[in-house]
Amino acid sequence: MEEKGLNFIAIDFETANGSRDSACSVGLVRFENGIETDWTATLIRPPSSYFIRQWTEEIHHICWDDVSDKPTFDRIWADTIVPFLNKTPDLPLVAHNAIFDMNVLRGCLETYGIDKPELHYFDSLPISRRTWREFRCHKLTYLGMELGIDYLAHDALEDSRTCGLVIVKAAEVHKANSVEELLAKCKSKMKQL
Repeated sequence: MEEKGLNFIAIDFETANGSRDSACSVGLVRFENGIETDWTATLIRPPSSYFIRQWTEEIHHICWDDVSDKPTFDRIWADTIVPFLNKTPDLPLVAHNAIFDMNVLRGCLETYGIDKPELHYFDSLPISRRTWREFRCHKLTYLGMELGIDYLAHDALEDSRTCGLVIVKAAEVHKANSVEELLAKCKSKMKQL
């Protein structure tokens, strides 16, 4: 995968419960040369109506009534996510604490019997830790506050957009002109789904 410019797609999932396949919302934001160029977001009906009350009421505020009539992940994958990714093929994904989002993606693909695509991704969390070592924490909400990014936390679109802006600001600090250059300067690696 060859990169020219700071090009990537930020992704974020919200989940209904502790199951990896319980995605109830997804947001994707495309950045080209460090500038947001496109986005998509949608609610998803998870395979179970079981929502953890604390998560819905205190974190993302999504409940079963919000998603019961929405498409399941297999339809969202085919009709929304794949077309969005295919507009700029081969761009890597980025997520904040990517292990969570990539596990959700894997879990949803497995549940619906969808072949795992050849996607590359990287994590904005270690990049933020190596860029702003002086910060007391590196949660997305804290980074947003410290970096002057005004956003609604735990909204999949807003979280993915903020993650992307964190990468853009980290690239500015490191004077990196591409994702590969930023990863090298932050001693971080690209991974494969």
